[in-house]
Amino acid sequence: MRNVILIVLAVSLVGCGSFRKGTKMKPRDGVVYYAKGYIGTPYVYGGNTKGGIDCSGLIYNAFRQQGVRIPRTVHELRKKGKRISVDRAKKGDIIFFRTSRKRKLTHAGIVVSTRGGIPQFIHASSSKGVMISSLESSYWKKAYAQTRRLLKK
Repeated sequence: MRNVILIVLAVSLVGCGSFRKGTKMKPRDGVVYYAKGYIGTPYVYGGNTKGGIDCSGLIYNAFRQQGVRIPRTVHELRKKGKRISVDRAKKGDIIFFRTSRKRKLTHAGIVVSTRGGIPQFIHASSSKGVMISSLESSYWKKAYAQTRRLLKK
């Protein structure tokens, strides 16, 4: 019983992330850290809470938490920041997709890391909710449209 209590105490002290409350994070780290707090949240079109969220709501909330004001829709978000090549993507960059037959951008996510130069990104999937996916996936590779950098540091 004592071991169980010690384990529970240790886990609660470590927490889910590597940052303690009140610790100053770099904006890129903060955006990703905050977005990861939504993992498992169900997809709701137009949603903006942990009860249900869409892709642009996730991005909007994560950036807002870091004091960065951005548009709420993918359509407007695509006009912000600097367009970069996908091989230059790093944590905190926004990755855009065309998930319908129309030419317009319809989906976006936040790059959380790269593996072998391939972006891993967090997004609100309409079928599985907020999750992390890889651009290595054939679906996302085919739907990929562009990457934009909104954060300088």
